[in-house]
Formats: sequence, C-alpha cells, structure tokens
Amino acid sequence: MNEIIKAFKKNKLALYSLIFILLIILAAIFAPYISPYNPDKINVNAILQPPSLAHLLGTDQLGRDVFSRLIYGSRISVEVGFISVSISLFIGIIIGAFAGYYAGLTDGFLMRFVDIMLTFPSFFLILAVSAILRPSIINIMIIIGLTSWMGVARIIRAEFMQNREKDYVLSAKAAGASDLYIMFIEILPNVVAPILVSATLGIAGAILIQASLAFLGIGIMPPTPSWGGMLSRGKTYIMVAWWLTLFPGIAILLTVLSFNLVGEAVRNALDPRYSAEK
Repeated sequence: MNEIIKAFKKNKLALYSLIFILLIILAAIFAPYISPYNPDKINVNAILQPPSLAHLLGTDQLGRDVFSRLIYGSRISVEVGFISVSISLFIGIIIGAFAGYYAGLTDGFLMRFVDIMLTFPSFFLILAVSAILRPSIINIMIIIGLTSWMGVARIIRAEFMQNREKDYVLSAKAAGASDLYIMFIEILPNVVAPILVSATLGIAGAILIQASLAFLGIGIMPPTPSWGGMLSRGKTYIMVAWWLTLFPGIAILLTVLSFNLVGEAVRNALDPRYSAEK
C-alpha cells in the first residue's frame, strides 16, 4: 500500500485520474440527490437548448437535461465495469491457478482452451451473443465477463508457476496443507499485484465495450440513459446540437483514460520488473 501511495504522489496525472474515478463512482451512487432534473422527463418547451445556467450541458431532442442523463449514465458504466470484471477475474483466477499450480496435462488442457477462446474476436462474439439474448444490462455484464477472462488466466498462470516452487509453498506442502489451501490462501495473496492491474484495466475495457454496444443499439434500451446510447442518438443532431455528442464522448474518454492511467500507476508501484524495464 505504501508503494501505491508513493506512486500516486509522484504521478500527478494518475492521482487526478483516481480523483476523477472516485467522483464518477460518487455520482453513480448519489445520482438521485445530485441530478438537477429527472433524466427521463420530457419537456417540449426545452428541446435542443444549448448549454445554459438552467441546463448546464444543454437538452436533447426530447427536452431532457443532458447533465442529468450523464450522471445517471455513470451508473450503467460503473455497474458494467465492476461486475463484469469481477466475473472475468473469478474465472481467470480459477483457471490460471489450476494451470499454473498443477502444470503438466492440466496446464496443457486449460491453456489450449484459453487459446481456443482467444481465436474468437471478443467484441464480435459479445456483439453476436448480445443480439441473440434478450437486451438487458445483466446480460451485457455477464457476456463481457465470460468473454474477457483469458488474459487474466494467462497472467495468473505465469505467477503461479513462478511461486509454486518457492520456500513458503514447499513449507506449506510439508506441513500437510491441501492444494486448494496452498493455491488460494498461500499463493494467491502473493500475486495480488497483477490482479489489481488486470482489474483496473479490465474496467476501462468493459466500459468501452458497453458504450460501443449501446452506440449500436444493443443492451441498454431507451429511455434508460447510457453514455453510448446518448452518443448514438446525438449523432443525428450533430450539426445543430453539438453538445449531444461532445459531452457523452468526453465522459467516455476521460473515464476510460483515467482507469488506464490508474492501472499503469498501480503496475509501476507493485511490479518491480515493469519499473526496471522502464
């Protein structure tokens, strides 16, 4: 933890990114209290109004407040990011741990399965499954989680292979500890660094995928606000209402960039090999 704090003190851009992420999370949690308007309320007297004191980021084609919809849209991004990454981490850790700890035939079988999964273009696989299943935020989170664990599995496998012959593991074996105990109580806490990095970068990827699906009209159905959906509907009015695409685009850009920068800072702090290479 001290290494992470020092890394953020040195890297001001990563620190500002972390603050921005915390603000997005707080906005998602307290959206009903900080949103100035009902995000779904139609106002025919305020259609396509530019940014003003009454509507800080303007209004859309139905007179709805863009700022309020951005705040509520952050809920979708935060939910998809954290839940889908939790699913992918769970699967990736289990498969990577068994492959790295047992090696041999177990490793060969599991890694060939990972290789097969990697042959499928993830986004198009998500797109196809999303088009078949009933559109819902839960389905989107599950699909993203089930199609993005392969990188985590390979990282965890490599870490387990490096740790399974170390003294503390051999001591646990000599003491009669079970394999599951050694894997998840002894080794797993010692490979938390790559897990944190994978989680942070994975959240950024999940948010971007969800926004892309929403832009294509898959997953989040109107009138539920989502950044990708706002961007998609706003493109129709880009010549007369620039704010409908600019502000959702900036929200997606800054959020994804912030998670990536925080992930880089955490990797620099917790992985000495990466720092040495740089």
